[in-house]
Amino acid sequence: MAVVDYFLNLGATVFVPIVLIIIGLIFGQGFLKALRSGVIVGIGFVGLNLAISLISSILEPAVTQITERFDLHLTVIDVGSGAAAGITFSTLVGALIIPAVILLNLLLLLIGFTKTMNIDIFNYSHYAFTGAVVHLLTGSIVIALSASLLQATWSLLSADYSAKKVQTMLGVDGISIPQGYAASTVPMFAFLETIYNRIPYLRDSKLDLSHLQKKFGTFGDPVIIGTILGIIIALLTGYNFADSANLVIGVVAIIVLFPRMVKIIVEGLIPISESAQEFFKKRLKGREVFIGLDSALTLGLPVTQIVGTMLIPITLILAVILPGNKVLPLGDLAFIAFFTCMATIIHGNNILKTIISGVINIVIVLYIATWFAPYFTQLASQSDETDITGQTTSLWNGNIFDFIIVNLSRLEYIGILILIAITIPIGIFVKRKVAIDFSKNEGSE
Repeated sequence: MAVVDYFLNLGATVFVPIVLIIIGLIFGQGFLKALRSGVIVGIGFVGLNLAISLISSILEPAVTQITERFDLHLTVIDVGSGAAAGITFSTLVGALIIPAVILLNLLLLLIGFTKTMNIDIFNYSHYAFTGAVVHLLTGSIVIALSASLLQATWSLLSADYSAKKVQTMLGVDGISIPQGYAASTVPMFAFLETIYNRIPYLRDSKLDLSHLQKKFGTFGDPVIIGTILGIIIALLTGYNFADSANLVIGVVAIIVLFPRMVKIIVEGLIPISESAQEFFKKRLKGREVFIGLDSALTLGLPVTQIVGTMLIPITLILAVILPGNKVLPLGDLAFIAFFTCMATIIHGNNILKTIISGVINIVIVLYIATWFAPYFTQLASQSDETDITGQTTSLWNGNIFDFIIVNLSRLEYIGILILIAITIPIGIFVKRKVAIDFSKNEGSE
């Protein structure tokens, strides 16, 4: 546990730059260039964390005020992703998950089953949660770790599947998003994209920011959209003028600052990406490896922030009206943009598609988080991460991959074999899809 705590306490602002400096040196960047790239990425993450802290300081109190003002009676408290990660890392599976996933990832890279090297260490907590619940249900650490590693594999395959779109949308080659929650949404958003393309209005919809700005002029600007959304949230809170004004400015700041912080990260990643491409062309006959990063990188897309802010009141309404939902969105509600970030990527910045997909996803999240509540509460009672009495959960738990893997793992070894049997053809399909995506790119060049 001490080793795990040490790595986690470094944080993304230190750990990721160190890993990227090492990667840069391996790719032949030279020490000073590798150092510069790693430090710039670290600076970007510092800025990103400052922007995220705005969500905590500006939106979280507003969310709490809205839930109190409308007296929402829901019995399961959402404690948030931070507490959830702490709870899962305090388990036996959590203590083993980091070295286990790293070894698995290296093996899968070696045999060519994935192209992604997942350096987003903190978010291995998603895999730890799956394993911890399976451990509760089966009592077997072998089955629990197997379940965790299968989810890590699914995340890598999902990252490979979406890599081309991620690289195109963010403007940097050689990266992917294997983050435990974001990766789990990719199959559903990809399926929905296929459905939308069969519906004439949605298929032909061009409702992105550039279209809005052309059609509505300044009213389509992210600053104006953010101001309008901030006013709506302020009205829901019942704040006085001073607090409302601070909230509005805070919402706009979140929408404006995230893209600028991500640009700094991209500035550091581009030289590493270029060195990686050159390295693989020379040493591995063109074989490519993607650097797997946190989904926070995708929050630099203004559409994600705009839709995420819109989904805050929508999520509260859904929580109240959905039959069978018991979760009071609280700890994760202000960070709802993370739950829809891959929709922006898959739908190519289309606001209408992203909103629809976001609503569908939140419905699923609420129901899965409700289902996991008894197990999460049991795990929480065994740790000191939260002192909330009664049932707890996190929207962070509303993960489709978690739900599928945990339920099949109830069958113990038979369930693990079924999951492996599912994973192999998926891996073959993704490998072919990635090859087609990037061969098209080479052809266009």
